Amino acid sequence: MIARDFLHWARTAPTARRIEGADALARAYLHADLGPAMRRETETALASLLDDPSPLVRRRLAEIFANSPDAPHAIVAALASDQSDIAALVLSRSPLLTEVELIDCAAIGDAFAQTAIALRAHVPSGLSAALAEVGACEASIALAVNPGAELPAFSMRRMIERFGDDAQLREALLSRPFLPAAVRSDLVDATAASLASFVIDRDWLSRERTERVVGEAREKANVVIVAEADETSGRNGVRALVAHLRRRGRLTPSLALRALFSGNSALLEAALGELSGVDAQRVAGLVRDFRGQGFAALYARAKMPANLLPAFRAALDAQQAFGYRGAGGGGARLSLLMVQRALTACEELNGGELDRLLALLRRFEAEALREDARDAAAALERDHAPAIDMAALEADVLQAA
Repeated sequence: MIARDFLHWARTAPTARRIEGADALARAYLHADLGPAMRRETETALASLLDDPSPLVRRRLAEIFANSPDAPHAIVAALASDQSDIAALVLSRSPLLTEVELIDCAAIGDAFAQTAIALRAHVPSGLSAALAEVGACEASIALAVNPGAELPAFSMRRMIERFGDDAQLREALLSRPFLPAAVRSDLVDATAASLASFVIDRDWLSRERTERVVGEAREKANVVIVAEADETSGRNGVRALVAHLRRRGRLTPSLALRALFSGNSALLEAALGELSGVDAQRVAGLVRDFRGQGFAALYARAKMPANLLPAFRAALDAQQAFGYRGAGGGGARLSLLMVQRALTACEELNGGELDRLLALLRRFEAEALREDARDAAAALERDHAPAIDMAALEADVLQAA
């Protein structure tokens, strides 16, 4: 009777009155002491409002039912498939919608609806994975900034694969605490690719120079990530990161050398273990005895470039001599003394076959020298050193000449 009377009234009632009727009917369903028969009648009347021509009527239903665990599930499910501004109200809050229902809504919804799902107070890992796979970029950003989202590492990597060129997504992911090392490395790749594309498109640098500059910056960042992984997760964490770098094609001899000259031998040990299949303890022992034939055999088994073996030995020798462990205990800061010692050792061995290696070492030397010069300039500035009289300095130089 209620449903029939309500339908008859709703045919001619203006929109404002239908909104009031929807409000009263929904509140009665939630709060009135209705018997089973009356409850079914009321639910039927509410269902008739799902076809109301005015979205304002359906929106009022969504507003009332969004937070309620006692709302009719079928009505809430229907509202979740309505136009986005209505669906978002229940998608973002309703406790009735199951994970499967939310995944289905994410698959068919637009960016607005997907973002509403991504901002729920709790987003389980399965739903996060679905959003990472099919969601719009806006949904991925919302998911990344939501502290209530369970976001597995593989889902974050998928988001980077799809939208890594979006700066907002990269920033959102970096804001998450305890970001896995592999994800940080992928973010470095995405940032490097975006910057390279930007520079090349504007013809600021040649493609070759851009790729070298960006590649060196990417290696420096990965050395920092490896050092932090070593501190937080130990050798297992470094080994997992190295395996990821290998899959991504980023595990290069240049990266391992840079890590050594930055005072970190963990990357080289993990790389040799990953590439050779030798267990970590055995690799560590052979690296400590880097002058022996065992290290050379391990190096060959890992299929590392034969002409770079002298550089790795020289770098390990310099690390042993200077005891360098990176600026502040870790990082990508190259040791000028270590680079120069290795450079001298390789120059003495060179018969022409190490020319490319020497070119790499000289780039390392120039980078380390510039870093030292910057530190010296910063120290002078901190000490409020008096300004240099350039005219007097020029006169002294001319007189000496």
